[in-house]
Amino acid sequence: MFHSFPPTDSVAPSLGLLLGEVRVLADWRRGGRMGKAVPVKNEGDGRAVMVLPGFFASDASTIRLRRTLKTAGYYAYGWGQGRNLGVRADSLTKIDARLDRIAREVDGPVTLVGWSLGGLMAREYAKYAPHRVAKIITLGSPFSGDPRANHAWRLYEFVARHPVDAPPIPSSLCDKPPVPTTAIWSRNDGIIAPASARGQSHERDHAVEVDCGHMGFPSDDAAIRAVLDAIQR
Repeated sequence: MFHSFPPTDSVAPSLGLLLGEVRVLADWRRGGRMGKAVPVKNEGDGRAVMVLPGFFASDASTIRLRRTLKTAGYYAYGWGQGRNLGVRADSLTKIDARLDRIAREVDGPVTLVGWSLGGLMAREYAKYAPHRVAKIITLGSPFSGDPRANHAWRLYEFVARHPVDAPPIPSSLCDKPPVPTTAIWSRNDGIIAPASARGQSHERDHAVEVDCGHMGFPSDDAAIRAVLDAIQR
């Protein structure tokens, strides 16, 4: 059951929450977020799951999530494109090529799990090639509302070299992809406005609240278990 939210739910998070993300980032740099898989039941059915990292992150940032997916009985893949430096004109075709390689090992559509910017890319890819996608799960991805209701857009525009609301591919972030979608979000997110990551009912199928900060989504126990629940939904 969702709670009521104040207007500040739709603006960039507070400075206090942002400073909390800095502490988590320091933990990342020490390797403290790349531990063992989360203890889970082995309930997977052998389907393929590809995890897309957030802005400025690489597959190294999603190691714990992917280890847990493998432990649970899924084939788990990184996106295989190095550091995510923003949307490029060939982003969707590169994801397509990655799924070609995965298809040589596992038949059927692939579940895409995207952290932050990775979730936006996953949503847009599902509109580009819906027959290749089983479902979309986003982790703190700002697909709803003002694309500048966060603390990342200025750095994004500097690195990606395009306005945050004018990427070099056709996109309509708030339009729901034609596959099942789950938005995992947190009111403790210190980078993305919670409302942007939760979305409205017509923009996704399900929304699940967890208790971590933005940098914790790919390694937090509860967030990872929420991903597993969403895959099995």
